[in-house]
This record gives sequence, C-alpha cells and structure tokens, in this order.
Amino acid sequence: MLNKILVLLTAVLCVVTAAKADDKTEAAILKAVEAGMPQALSTLEKAVNINSGTMNFAGVRAVGDVFIKELDELGFKTEWAPGESFNRAGHLVASRGTKGPKILMIGHLDTVFAKGDAFQKFEPLGEGKVKGPGITDMKGGDVIIIAAMRALKAAGVLDDVSIRIVMTGDEEASGRPLTASKKALVDAAIWADIALGFEDGDGNVKTAVVARRGSVNWSLDVTGRAAHSSQIFTDEVGYGAVFEAARILNGFREKLSTVENLTFNPGRIVGGTRTTEDAATATGTAFGKNNVVAKTLRVTGGIRALSPEQLEAAKAEMHKIASENLAHTSAKLVFGDGYPPMAPTEGNYKLLSLYSKVSEDLGYGEVIAVNPRRAGAADISFAADHVEMALDGLGLMGMDGHTKDETADMESFKRNTEKAALLIYRLSQ
Repeated sequence: MLNKILVLLTAVLCVVTAAKADDKTEAAILKAVEAGMPQALSTLEKAVNINSGTMNFAGVRAVGDVFIKELDELGFKTEWAPGESFNRAGHLVASRGTKGPKILMIGHLDTVFAKGDAFQKFEPLGEGKVKGPGITDMKGGDVIIIAAMRALKAAGVLDDVSIRIVMTGDEEASGRPLTASKKALVDAAIWADIALGFEDGDGNVKTAVVARRGSVNWSLDVTGRAAHSSQIFTDEVGYGAVFEAARILNGFREKLSTVENLTFNPGRIVGGTRTTEDAATATGTAFGKNNVVAKTLRVTGGIRALSPEQLEAAKAEMHKIASENLAHTSAKLVFGDGYPPMAPTEGNYKLLSLYSKVSEDLGYGEVIAVNPRRAGAADISFAADHVEMALDGLGLMGMDGHTKDETADMESFKRNTEKAALLIYRLSQ
C-alpha cells in the first residue's frame, strides 16, 4: 500500500490532467465546506470558551466531548483513552472506514492557559480576526479536521478513505512516561500510511511543515574540590565547579553552535558550596561565599535537532566535552526523553507538493516548506517515523500563540478546510 501511495503521488504531480477544483466531486466538496462554515465557527467558539489548560483535566475532557459529539454524528467510532497512567486528562481517538489509504489526523485539546488565567474567551476583533485562548494552538485545527470530514461525507466520498483522528490532551505539557502518554498516537501512526498534523505551523497560510526539530532536555552536574579561594588553580585544589561548568558550556558553544538546525540552551544554572533544586517549579537555590571554591553546580537545558542522527552526533560531542575535566573536577551529563525529530523525508516533500497543488488549483497559490527553525516540537513528531509521509501546519493560522494576544486569521479557516478536504479526496483516488 505504501509504495502504491508514493507512485500515486508522483503521478498526480507529474500529469497535467490531474484533478482540478472544477471536477464535479471536488466542486461538491467545496460547496459542502461553504455550507458547513456556520457550524464550524459555532463549534470553534464553543471550544475556545472552555478552558482546557493541560492540567485542567475536566476542561480538556469537556472540549473532547464537544468534538466527540460531532464525530459520532459523522459515523466515527469514538473513544476516550484515559490518562491516569501518565497524570493527564487523556486523549480523544476516533476511527472510520476500512478502505483506501489509511490517514492519521492529529490535533490536541489542551492549551497553555491555566484554569485561573484571565485570558478565557472567544473575542471577535473585526477585519477577519478573532482572539482567544488556544484558537490557533490548536482548537482551530481540531475544528478544521471535523469540518473537512463533514464536507467529505456530504459529498459522498468519506467512505473511500480510512481515517483515524487522535486529539491528545497533553501536547503543551506531556505526561510521563512518554511511552504511556504517546501510546495512542504511536499506535495510530503504526496503523497509518500518512500522517497529517493540524497545528498552525509558523502562522503563514502559504507554508506547511515537512520537518520539525525534536526537543530533548539535558542536565549537567559538576563537582569541584571545596577550599579557600586563595588556593584555586593550585595542584591540590584545581579549578572548582564553576570554572569547569564554564569550560564545558563554552565547549558546547565552540563545537556545535554553527551546526545547521541544531540549537541547545542552558536555561538554568545554580552553583556554590551547596545547591538545591525543585524541578517541579523550575527553581533552585545556592549557598556560597566569595572566598570559597565552589563545590557543586547544576545546569539544566534543552537541545533541538532536525534528525535522530544529528541529535545522536551532538550528544556524543557533548559527552566528550563534558568528560575532559579540569583538575579535581568531574561532570555528569544526562539527556532525558522528549519529542523526537520529524525528519524532512522524500515522502514528506511529495505530500507537500500534492498539498501545494491543491492550493494552487483553488487559486490560493503555492505552499512551501517552513524553515525548521520556525517550527517547534509537536505531536506529529511521534508519528512521523512510523508513516511513509507526514505533513503538519495545516490548521488555523494566526499570530501570538501562547500569549494573551493569541489571534486567528479567520480567512485561513475556510481555505485550510478546503485544502485539507481536497487533499484527502485526491489521496483517496
């Protein structure tokens, strides 16, 4: 099936007689999108007005229930995957169809805005702009998924494709362990041929995402020999924890800062005679005197890479730098789990080409790939390695996501619903 899909995509892209938007079925799909816009807008407003900050489990579930009702009406088999095993609300999973290409559509229900946040409501601003918590990241994308499904059903072609929808409840702050948190998503990706993500990408309707950098946390613990500061640099005392940490961090910068698409950042550093850390609140304390050589130091940070190979190479170089210790010091570098990279594969670019062709046929112009430096980590990264091709950034576009000025450009709402519906229809053919 996977090879057949690749052959199909190549044919669609190369043959000038490929389906156009004036095809009768495609015209019916577009008409259905238009007819469904009032319901879609109503659903979007309802979902945005429900607080679903990641740790507001009841709110996350309430948004899921809004979408479950609509998916049930479209003939999907829906279920709620519980989140107790990873301390989150859980995920919405919906399935429909047994023929044609198997397509995974990815959304998420949670936002970064906590239950007590002042930013809570859907607010039209005029001139096609609407402000609201999570409207672009990513309740708008969730509603586009449902609106596209409704249009395909109304046009009589939804039965020609197999769809699985996963809307996670913890994309903004993933539960742990990730093996439990992402199981529903990974299982769906193993089933699927193609994965489509409905995040907002870089907020530009003329771009889509073929590659996302992974995001992994790391920690560096450095130990030195405590002594009176008058003896620092001597053979008996050495350099202390602070100088050793400075050497290591500068070594990371010198060796790796020019590697394309690789970034790493020490976000917090605490050092002295004694240190404490509270990981839950991302805070730390230190005691130390100016006349005492620092005994202990801890750095926590993150690293982002475009491919698993790039990440492993960077880890190896960082471990090497951390192991070449100054006198009477030692260092332990540990990498945690996190979001894997979504590598820019040939299949992803072919899918982008087909999506761009749909956009051009609709008169909306070419769609190009987002620079990976402008696309953060997202749930599709857990699916990308399991499918033949993947594309993200297909959702509702806007600006100022994750802030109290999060605003949607509603012109992209209908456009991207049309593009998603026609993309799936052409894949089904």
